[in-house]
Amino acid sequence: MSHTPHELAEEFPEFVEKMHELKVSDAHFAKLADEYHELNRKVHRAETNVEPREELAEVDLRKRRAAVKDEVYAYLTK
Repeated sequence: MSHTPHELAEEFPEFVEKMHELKVSDAHFAKLADEYHELNRKVHRAETNVEPREELAEVDLRKRRAAVKDEVYAYLTK
């Protein structure tokens, strides 16, 4: 299995425990984390040409991933 960069635990190591707790106790956070995970996988597959995409589509995925990541971070720091 290949390593997919930019996993949430890797991005926010100081919040690993809090993320786990929120995934279990908060449906909205769990949905955000799942959305980030799916977008991150799509970006990784596009970047490694497993599932190539047009450049603009790949850029759009990265922007969406960044927006969700920002939302996750805001949730973790509130």
